[in-house]
Amino acid sequence: MQIPIFTVDAFTNRPFSGNPAAVCLLENGLDEDLHQKIATEMNLSETAFVRKLRPGDDFTKSSCFGLRWFTPASEVPLCGHATLASAAVLFHIQKNTNSVITFVTLSGELKARQVANHIVLDLPLYVTHPQALQEVEELIKAAVGDMTVQDLRYSPDTKKLLVRLSDAYERSVLEEMQVSAQHFLSAENTGKVKGLIITLKGNSSGKDKGHDFYSRYFAPWVGVLEDPVTGSAHAVLSSYWSEQLGKKEMLAFQCSRRGGELKISLRNDGRVDIAGQIAIVLKGYLTF
Repeated sequence: MQIPIFTVDAFTNRPFSGNPAAVCLLENGLDEDLHQKIATEMNLSETAFVRKLRPGDDFTKSSCFGLRWFTPASEVPLCGHATLASAAVLFHIQKNTNSVITFVTLSGELKARQVANHIVLDLPLYVTHPQALQEVEELIKAAVGDMTVQDLRYSPDTKKLLVRLSDAYERSVLEEMQVSAQHFLSAENTGKVKGLIITLKGNSSGKDKGHDFYSRYFAPWVGVLEDPVTGSAHAVLSSYWSEQLGKKEMLAFQCSRRGGELKISLRNDGRVDIAGQIAIVLKGYLTF
Protein backbone atom coordinates (compact mmCIF):
# COMPACT_ATOMS: atom_id res chain seq x y z
CA MET A 1 0.00 0.00 0.00
CA GLN A 2 1.16 3.54 -0.76
CA ILE A 3 -0.25 6.59 1.03
CA PRO A 4 0.75 10.15 0.09
CA ILE A 5 2.22 11.86 3.15
CA PHE A 6 3.44 15.39 3.81
CA THR A 7 5.08 17.23 6.68
CA VAL A 8 3.90 20.79 7.13
CA ASP A 9 5.24 23.34 9.61
CA ALA A 10 2.19 25.24 10.82
CA PHE A 11 1.86 28.76 12.23
CA THR A 12 5.10 29.88 10.62
CA ASN A 13 6.37 30.85 7.19
CA ARG A 14 9.86 29.47 7.87
CA PRO A 15 10.82 25.80 7.52
CA PHE A 16 11.85 24.06 10.74
CA SER A 17 9.91 26.39 13.02
CA GLY A 18 6.24 26.47 14.02
CA ASN A 19 4.57 23.14 14.71
CA PRO A 20 5.16 20.19 12.35
CA ALA A 21 2.27 17.90 11.48
CA ALA A 22 2.16 14.89 9.18
CA VAL A 23 -0.76 14.79 6.75
CA CYS A 24 -1.91 11.57 5.08
CA LEU A 25 -4.30 11.69 2.12
CA LEU A 26 -6.45 8.56 2.13
CA GLU A 27 -7.69 7.60 -1.33
CA ASN A 28 -9.32 4.51 0.20
CA GLY A 29 -10.27 3.23 3.63
CA LEU A 30 -7.54 2.49 6.18
CA ASP A 31 -7.65 -0.25 8.81
CA GLU A 32 -8.46 1.33 12.17
CA ASP A 33 -5.28 0.18 13.91
CA LEU A 34 -3.08 1.59 11.13
CA HIS A 35 -4.01 5.19 12.00
CA GLN A 36 -2.30 4.88 15.38
CA LYS A 37 0.61 2.84 14.03
CA ILE A 38 1.35 5.49 11.40
CA ALA A 39 1.09 8.33 13.94
CA THR A 40 3.47 6.48 16.27
CA GLU A 41 5.86 5.90 13.36
CA MET A 42 5.80 9.59 12.35
CA ASN A 43 6.39 10.58 15.99
CA LEU A 44 5.19 14.16 15.55
CA SER A 45 2.78 15.79 17.99
CA GLU A 46 -0.01 15.03 15.50
CA THR A 47 -0.58 13.09 12.33
CA ALA A 48 -3.71 14.05 10.38
CA PHE A 49 -5.70 11.70 8.15
CA VAL A 50 -7.79 13.36 5.43
CA ARG A 51 -10.35 11.02 3.90
CA LYS A 52 -12.92 11.24 1.12
CA LEU A 53 -16.51 11.08 2.35
CA ARG A 54 -18.23 9.81 -0.80
CA PRO A 55 -17.35 7.74 -3.86
CA GLY A 56 -16.28 10.06 -6.61
CA ASP A 57 -14.86 12.69 -4.23
CA ASP A 58 -11.67 14.33 -5.41
CA PHE A 59 -8.94 16.04 -3.38
CA THR A 60 -8.74 18.80 -6.00
CA LYS A 61 -12.44 19.49 -6.61
CA SER A 62 -14.40 18.38 -3.53
CA SER A 63 -15.04 20.84 -0.70
CA CYS A 64 -15.76 18.52 2.24
CA PHE A 65 -13.55 15.82 3.77
CA GLY A 66 -13.29 13.71 6.89
CA LEU A 67 -10.40 14.54 9.22
CA ARG A 68 -8.93 12.70 12.23
CA TRP A 69 -5.89 13.51 14.37
CA PHE A 70 -3.58 11.16 16.26
CA THR A 71 -0.68 11.82 18.60
CA PRO A 72 1.97 9.10 18.94
CA ALA A 73 -0.15 7.74 21.81
CA SER A 74 -3.84 8.32 21.04
CA GLU A 75 -6.55 9.92 18.93
CA VAL A 76 -7.46 13.48 19.98
CA PRO A 77 -10.77 15.35 19.52
CA LEU A 78 -9.26 18.58 18.14
CA CYS A 79 -5.96 19.72 16.68
CA GLY A 80 -5.62 23.18 15.19
CA HIS A 81 -2.13 23.01 13.71
CA ALA A 82 -2.76 19.67 11.96
CA THR A 83 -6.00 21.12 10.54
CA LEU A 84 -4.03 24.08 9.21
CA ALA A 85 -1.51 21.61 7.76
CA SER A 86 -4.27 19.53 6.13
CA ALA A 87 -5.80 22.61 4.53
CA ALA A 88 -2.35 23.63 3.28
CA VAL A 89 -1.84 20.28 1.56
CA LEU A 90 -5.24 20.54 -0.13
CA PHE A 91 -4.89 24.19 -1.15
CA HIS A 92 -1.19 24.29 -2.07
CA ILE A 93 -0.29 20.78 -3.21
CA GLN A 94 -3.60 19.36 -4.46
CA LYS A 95 -4.54 22.82 -5.80
CA ASN A 96 -8.05 22.49 -4.40
CA THR A 97 -10.26 24.90 -6.29
CA ASN A 98 -12.72 25.75 -3.50
CA SER A 99 -12.54 28.97 -1.51
CA VAL A 100 -13.58 27.16 1.68
CA ILE A 101 -12.86 23.56 2.71
CA THR A 102 -14.97 21.87 5.39
CA PHE A 103 -13.59 19.11 7.60
CA VAL A 104 -15.94 16.70 9.39
CA THR A 105 -14.27 15.89 12.74
CA LEU A 106 -14.86 14.73 16.30
CA SER A 107 -15.29 18.43 17.16
CA GLY A 108 -17.94 18.99 14.50
CA GLU A 109 -17.47 20.76 11.18
CA LEU A 110 -14.35 22.92 10.92
CA LYS A 111 -13.84 25.28 7.99
CA ALA A 112 -10.59 26.51 6.45
CA ARG A 113 -10.16 29.32 3.93
CA GLN A 114 -7.30 31.20 2.35
CA VAL A 115 -6.90 34.91 3.09
CA ALA A 116 -3.83 36.48 1.45
CA ASN A 117 -0.82 34.48 2.69
CA HIS A 118 -2.61 32.96 5.68
CA ILE A 119 -5.00 30.05 6.13
CA VAL A 120 -7.88 30.86 8.47
CA LEU A 121 -9.45 28.14 10.63
CA ASP A 122 -12.98 28.47 12.00
CA LEU A 123 -12.74 26.72 15.38
CA PRO A 124 -14.96 26.28 18.44
CA LEU A 125 -14.39 28.83 21.22
CA TYR A 126 -14.12 27.29 24.68
CA VAL A 127 -14.94 29.20 27.86
CA THR A 128 -12.98 28.85 31.08
CA HIS A 129 -14.11 28.89 34.71
CA PRO A 130 -12.19 29.84 37.86
CA GLN A 131 -10.28 26.86 39.26
CA ALA A 132 -9.57 26.38 42.97
CA LEU A 133 -5.83 26.10 43.59
CA GLN A 134 -6.06 23.39 46.22
CA GLU A 135 -7.58 20.94 43.71
CA VAL A 136 -4.56 21.17 41.39
CA GLU A 137 -1.87 22.45 43.73
CA GLU A 138 0.56 19.60 43.13
CA LEU A 139 0.30 20.02 39.36
CA ILE A 140 0.82 23.81 39.57
CA LYS A 141 3.89 23.24 41.74
CA ALA A 142 5.28 20.78 39.20
CA ALA A 143 4.63 23.22 36.35
CA VAL A 144 5.74 26.61 37.65
CA GLY A 145 7.42 25.97 41.00
CA ASP A 146 7.37 29.06 43.19
CA MET A 147 6.51 31.52 40.42
CA THR A 148 3.62 33.88 41.09
CA VAL A 149 0.32 32.74 39.55
CA GLN A 150 -2.11 35.57 38.81
CA ASP A 151 -5.08 33.53 37.65
CA LEU A 152 -6.12 29.90 37.34
CA ARG A 153 -8.86 28.71 34.97
CA TYR A 154 -10.24 25.40 33.75
CA SER A 155 -11.95 24.52 30.47
CA PRO A 156 -14.25 21.54 31.11
CA ASP A 157 -14.98 21.03 27.40
CA THR A 158 -11.31 20.49 26.59
CA LYS A 159 -9.95 19.41 30.00
CA LYS A 160 -7.32 22.11 29.70
CA LEU A 161 -5.96 23.95 32.74
CA LEU A 162 -4.92 27.58 32.12
CA VAL A 163 -2.23 29.01 34.40
CA ARG A 164 -1.68 32.76 34.04
CA LEU A 165 1.63 34.00 35.42
CA SER A 166 1.96 37.40 37.07
CA ASP A 167 2.04 40.40 34.72
CA ALA A 168 5.34 41.31 36.39
CA TYR A 169 7.11 38.60 34.37
CA GLU A 170 8.65 39.26 30.94
CA ARG A 171 8.28 37.04 27.88
CA SER A 172 11.86 35.83 28.36
CA VAL A 173 10.91 34.30 31.72
CA LEU A 174 8.24 32.16 30.06
CA GLU A 175 10.62 31.17 27.25
CA GLU A 176 13.41 30.17 29.63
CA MET A 177 11.29 28.17 32.08
CA GLN A 178 12.57 24.62 32.50
CA VAL A 179 9.41 22.52 32.60
CA SER A 180 9.56 18.78 33.29
CA ALA A 181 6.19 17.83 31.85
CA GLN A 182 6.78 14.13 32.54
CA HIS A 183 6.31 14.93 36.23
CA PHE A 184 2.78 16.19 35.52
CA LEU A 185 1.59 12.60 35.13
CA SER A 186 2.14 11.73 38.78
CA ALA A 187 0.95 15.16 39.97
CA GLU A 188 -2.38 14.83 38.12
CA ASN A 189 -3.69 11.35 37.43
CA THR A 190 -7.43 11.82 38.05
CA GLY A 191 -8.28 12.37 34.37
CA LYS A 192 -9.47 15.95 35.05
CA VAL A 193 -6.60 17.58 33.11
CA LYS A 194 -5.45 16.55 29.62
CA GLY A 195 -3.48 19.70 28.76
CA LEU A 196 -1.78 22.51 30.68
CA ILE A 197 -1.43 26.05 29.32
CA ILE A 198 0.99 28.53 30.87
CA THR A 199 0.21 32.04 29.67
CA LEU A 200 1.41 35.59 30.15
CA LYS A 201 0.04 38.99 29.18
CA GLY A 202 1.85 40.64 26.27
CA ASN A 203 3.81 43.87 26.43
CA SER A 204 2.47 47.10 24.96
CA SER A 205 6.00 48.55 24.91
CA GLY A 206 9.60 47.38 24.69
CA LYS A 207 11.25 45.02 22.24
CA ASP A 208 8.50 42.39 22.45
CA LYS A 209 5.57 44.74 21.83
CA GLY A 210 2.89 43.71 19.40
CA HIS A 211 1.69 40.41 20.87
CA ASP A 212 -1.35 40.50 23.12
CA PHE A 213 -0.37 37.36 25.01
CA TYR A 214 2.17 34.55 25.13
CA SER A 215 1.81 30.90 26.03
CA ARG A 216 3.37 27.46 26.25
CA TYR A 217 1.40 24.19 26.15
CA PHE A 218 2.08 20.78 27.69
CA ALA A 219 0.07 17.58 27.20
CA PRO A 220 1.99 14.55 28.51
CA TRP A 221 -1.37 12.87 29.23
CA VAL A 222 -1.78 12.33 25.47
CA GLY A 223 1.89 11.67 24.74
CA VAL A 224 3.02 15.24 23.94
CA LEU A 225 5.45 16.69 26.49
CA GLU A 226 5.43 20.19 24.94
CA ASP A 227 3.55 21.14 21.79
CA PRO A 228 5.33 23.85 19.75
CA VAL A 229 2.25 25.82 18.57
CA THR A 230 -1.26 24.75 19.51
CA GLY A 231 -4.45 25.82 17.76
CA SER A 232 -6.72 23.97 20.19
CA ALA A 233 -5.11 25.67 23.19
CA HIS A 234 -5.77 29.03 21.53
CA ALA A 235 -9.45 28.11 21.21
CA VAL A 236 -9.32 28.34 25.03
CA LEU A 237 -6.83 31.22 25.31
CA SER A 238 -8.82 33.35 22.86
CA SER A 239 -11.88 33.24 25.10
CA TYR A 240 -9.88 34.06 28.24
CA TRP A 241 -7.74 36.90 26.88
CA SER A 242 -10.61 38.49 24.95
CA GLU A 243 -12.44 38.78 28.26
CA GLN A 244 -9.35 40.05 30.09
CA LEU A 245 -8.23 42.56 27.46
CA GLY A 246 -11.62 43.61 26.07
CA LYS A 247 -10.46 42.78 22.54
CA LYS A 248 -11.81 40.57 19.75
CA GLU A 249 -8.80 40.89 17.45
CA MET A 250 -5.54 39.65 18.96
CA LEU A 251 -2.07 38.53 17.97
CA ALA A 252 -0.58 35.68 19.97
CA PHE A 253 2.84 34.05 20.15
CA GLN A 254 3.57 30.57 21.52
CA CYS A 255 6.97 30.64 23.17
CA SER A 256 8.19 27.11 22.54
CA ARG A 257 11.70 26.51 21.23
CA ARG A 258 10.36 26.47 17.65
CA GLY A 259 7.83 29.26 18.26
CA GLY A 260 4.82 30.32 16.23
CA GLU A 261 2.40 33.20 15.70
CA LEU A 262 -1.41 33.10 15.57
CA LYS A 263 -3.82 35.81 14.42
CA ILE A 264 -7.08 35.62 16.37
CA SER A 265 -10.50 37.03 15.61
CA LEU A 266 -13.54 36.25 17.77
CA ARG A 267 -16.63 35.81 15.64
CA ASN A 268 -20.18 36.93 16.38
CA ASP A 269 -21.43 33.32 16.24
CA GLY A 270 -19.51 32.22 19.34
CA ARG A 271 -16.60 30.70 17.42
CA VAL A 272 -13.09 31.92 16.69
CA ASP A 273 -11.04 32.43 13.54
CA ILE A 274 -7.40 31.48 14.04
CA ALA A 275 -5.07 32.28 11.16
CA GLY A 276 -1.54 31.15 10.50
CA GLN A 277 1.03 30.66 7.80
CA ILE A 278 2.63 27.37 6.73
CA ALA A 279 5.81 25.89 5.29
CA ILE A 280 5.68 22.52 3.51
CA VAL A 281 8.92 20.65 4.21
CA LEU A 282 8.37 17.06 3.09
CA LYS A 283 6.47 15.23 0.34
CA GLY A 284 6.51 11.47 -0.08
CA TYR A 285 4.75 8.14 0.35
CA LEU A 286 4.22 5.71 3.16
CA THR A 287 4.88 2.25 1.71
CA PHE A 288 3.88 -0.91 3.55
